[in-house]
Amino acid sequence: MVANALAYHPTLAHYLRFVATTVGRDKILRTLQYFSRFYAWYLYRTNRPQSSIDPYNAVKKQFGTTRKILRIGKFAEHLKAAAVAADNKSPIDPVLRYLAVGRQLGYAGYLTLDTITVIDIIGFRKLAAVKRLQDTAYRSWLAGLIFSAIASAYSLWRLREKERTLDRTEGEGVVEAKKLEKERSAARTQLFSDLCDMTIPVSGLGLANLDDGIVGIGGTVSSLLGVVSQWRKTA
Repeated sequence: MVANALAYHPTLAHYLRFVATTVGRDKILRTLQYFSRFYAWYLYRTNRPQSSIDPYNAVKKQFGTTRKILRIGKFAEHLKAAAVAADNKSPIDPVLRYLAVGRQLGYAGYLTLDTITVIDIIGFRKLAAVKRLQDTAYRSWLAGLIFSAIASAYSLWRLREKERTLDRTEGEGVVEAKKLEKERSAARTQLFSDLCDMTIPVSGLGLANLDDGIVGIGGTVSSLLGVVSQWRKTA
């Protein structure tokens, strides 16, 4: 009876739908990867022995490589998204359309170059330009994140302006206000996630002196937000 209750529990079914998605698995691996990066830094800063730090460095490295392999070919998804955004004929704000195109092209460039570096990382063939490729990939990712962050900030401004015109004394105004609040929450979450993610390419490019503790926490937080988002989508 207990086994049957567990086997047919809705939460288990939800979990299976979640891990059946590539995004769901990637977000879990990403969370573990960046938490390991943070925790290895924490152990080092608290003068723990190297034997205690090595397992977390191994998780960080191996999960990072695994995620690179799983992302092979994913650039096509973002190229398609960029084309769809550019061809969108619906009455969408042109600023948001252009920002969406820039975001998707940035991500596509990052994943394309990141895929090429897999050849070197798995040891199939050493690439003399691997460092330059990785730096260019980081620049593309950072550009995509900047476009995304600007889009979120712009959306928050538009929602605030729209909210000022609402008449909350009417039923339609109350319903619309709730809808705007939901959109505002999503935009805030996306903006916060983008800012957390920016620590990774900014650190990788040497644009700011961020240690592994900050980068690890930033990556962990944005990954957890991604886990929550994907969990809700598979509900």
